[in-house]
Amino acid sequence: MLDLIYPRTCIHCGSQVVPDPLRYICWDCLCDTPKIEPPFCAVCGDPVAGDIQHNYTCFSCTREPPDFDYARSAVRYEGAVAEALRDLKYKGALWLVQDLSALLLACVQAEFPDCSFDAVTAVPLYPVRYRERGFNQSGALGAALARRMHIPFRAGFLRRIRSTVTQTGLTAPQRMANVYGAFRIGLLSCLSGRRILLIDDVMTTGATVNACAKALKKGGAAAVHVVTVARG
Repeated sequence: MLDLIYPRTCIHCGSQVVPDPLRYICWDCLCDTPKIEPPFCAVCGDPVAGDIQHNYTCFSCTREPPDFDYARSAVRYEGAVAEALRDLKYKGALWLVQDLSALLLACVQAEFPDCSFDAVTAVPLYPVRYRERGFNQSGALGAALARRMHIPFRAGFLRRIRSTVTQTGLTAPQRMANVYGAFRIGLLSCLSGRRILLIDDVMTTGATVNACAKALKKGGAAAVHVVTVARG
């Protein structure tokens, strides 16, 4: 009834949205957002151009295998979804979490259909940044996804022990150095033998999620799979 009285409009194009499948992104804008489809690296999920028929692993993952087992993203960081992620992160548009977590769930179901996970966790913010922002966008996405998957969300599995500068504009080596040693497991975390689904909003080089996966594996996690809404 409220949708009839106060019709929702697409955050990107402004047209009226029929809430199926999403509530704040219209079907046309969703379809215009490039999906992450094969061919891509079997490990980190980074798309590659060309016609590749075999199981492909990128040069970066071959040269230095990441600490996470696999990483996947739902869409490219473009269009309506990129706008939704920016509004969530910088404008506190928490009402967009449900739409974005629906994309996360679709990615998990498509890419990891045979995987079972013991818990969902998310890339944490440094406490000072958390107090400034008032929320952790990755944590909000992870919690919503966990509810959809009917498994626990454990924000306390990871903590960021030092402040880092924004990764935007940094080269791949600079990104790795920026987050090196920035994460530790929570003091009361029980990770031994657990299969963890790690959530972030956007993945670019994978330096941040890899640093988190390294900490989780060091804490005893048996497997760490990464899923992000978008790939930069």
